[in-house]
Parts: sequence; C-alpha cells; structure tokens
Amino acid sequence: MQSDKIEKDIEIVDLTPCGLGESPLWHPLRSELFWVDLPNHKLYRKTEKSLSEFKFKEMISAIGWIDEHNLLLAMETGLYKYEISSQSITLICEIEPEKPTNRSNDGRADPWGGFWISTMDKSAKEKAGAIYRWHCGKLTQIVNGLTIPNGICFDKKRALAYYADSSIRKIFKIQLSQENGQPVSESQQFLDLSHKNLEIDGAVTDQHGNYWTAVWDSSCVQCYSPEGELLDQINVPTLRPTCPAFSGKDYKDMHLTSAAIGLEDEVAKGAKHGATFRINDVAIGHPEPPINIVNKD
Repeated sequence: MQSDKIEKDIEIVDLTPCGLGESPLWHPLRSELFWVDLPNHKLYRKTEKSLSEFKFKEMISAIGWIDEHNLLLAMETGLYKYEISSQSITLICEIEPEKPTNRSNDGRADPWGGFWISTMDKSAKEKAGAIYRWHCGKLTQIVNGLTIPNGICFDKKRALAYYADSSIRKIFKIQLSQENGQPVSESQQFLDLSHKNLEIDGAVTDQHGNYWTAVWDSSCVQCYSPEGELLDQINVPTLRPTCPAFSGKDYKDMHLTSAAIGLEDEVAKGAKHGATFRINDVAIGHPEPPINIVNKD
C-alpha cells in the first residue's frame, strides 16, 4: 500500500483543536466515536449528525465501553463508570491515591473483560509510572518503573499484551493466559526504536496481530508485524498523532487523534494541530471488547 494512495483516503472528522487528543473509541453498539482532550478535561462524542462536548473536574486519559449506555473513564485519580445519557460518573476504584503527583495515562480494554491503565508523574519524573489491570473487581499492578507508558494493546490469538515507554522509545510484550488474560511471563523487549529516534504513542492491533502505532512528532502511523518487521507507514497531515483505533462497519477504517500542546508557535502544514482524523480502508481491525466491572470470586 503506497503512502500517496493512503494520504488521499484521510478525512478530517473534527477540527476542534485538542491540547492532547487521546483514546479514540468506536463504540460497537452505538456506532459513535468518543475521544478525550486530556489537559482540557474534556470528553467528545461524535454521532452521524452532531458533536457533543463534556467537561470534567479532572483529566481523562483513556476510555473503554461497558455496555450500550455506559463507558469506563480513566481519570486523573481513578476509574469511573460514566452513564452517557445522564452524564453521571461513579467511582469504580482509585488509582495510586498515595501518589498525588501521578496521573493516569494510556489505557485500553483487553479481550478478557479487563482494562489496563498506565500512570505517570505529571512532570514526567523518571520511572515514576506503572501499568495496572482492572479485572474481576481488583486492580493489580503489572509493571512499574516506567516514565511515559503508552502503546497498550492486545493480540488475543497469540495471548500477548504490548506496551511502550515513550521516554526510552522501546516497546515490550507480555505473554498472557489464554484463559483469563492474566500475565504468565515477565516483560520482554519487542522493539527498540531509540536508534531511529521514534517516540511511540498510542497503539492498536489488527486481526493479523500487527501493531499499529501513532509516532509522536513524526507525522505518521507505523505498522509492525508480530515479528517486529516494519510493514507499512501512513503519513498523516498532523505533526503529533497520538492514538489510532479501528472503526466503521467492518473495522477497516482507523480513527486517529492528535495533539496541539507545545505547537502554539508552529504553523500547521496540514490540518489544525489537535484535529481528529479518519483513515479509510487501512486494514482489517476488530471492535474494542467490553469491560466487565462486576466483581467475581
């Protein structure tokens, strides 16, 4: 697939300039797009006919879906159940209440009903962050000592979890139990992109297990095979793409958020910094799985 062909298939979904747009979610039961603007405490919902904006008291960094009427919001201090129609939120669990200088960061639902959420220091203090999994009513730490944890996604067929530390430009993988998604191995390095100076941000896998990632400050989305081979690169009209998500009726399209933060004095060469995009007919993806928030023994 040639880059010039792909670039012609990129559409601007919304020009609202997000300071740090993140976590695009195509809700499979509603056929609606949700995403967040982290520093501005906003959640966006786009239907076929309208765009809605919701403001919160603290940052939202990642989202998932529970059912047709409720989302899970990873907010600055905890995980919350969010009722879409009433806009009410209910605390599910706190995240690192003993670390007031930390906040949530990247997160994604896993195929076993869990939700993985990362944390980091608000000033990106070195190795202050971690990754947790919410599953069966419990929040369990998976890995710690991370600076800017990103790129969380899953390959169910191979029972793998992926994550990245953007600060060191490396991607890691963890073997999971095929039965319940619990880690059964230590982290192993998947890719070292430090020699290319590529800073990984959000990521998602397709049905073949390929790893698609937004590359910060590089105006592109890259695709890597399960063996770590670079398969494709889609050039996008924004300097700071942040997170991809498969979407649409057949999950062949990809929505992509971006960031305007730090680019106040930079003239945009394509769309406005922080805009949200759709790339048509990218690959065969899969719907985001639902999150089970019911406690189990």
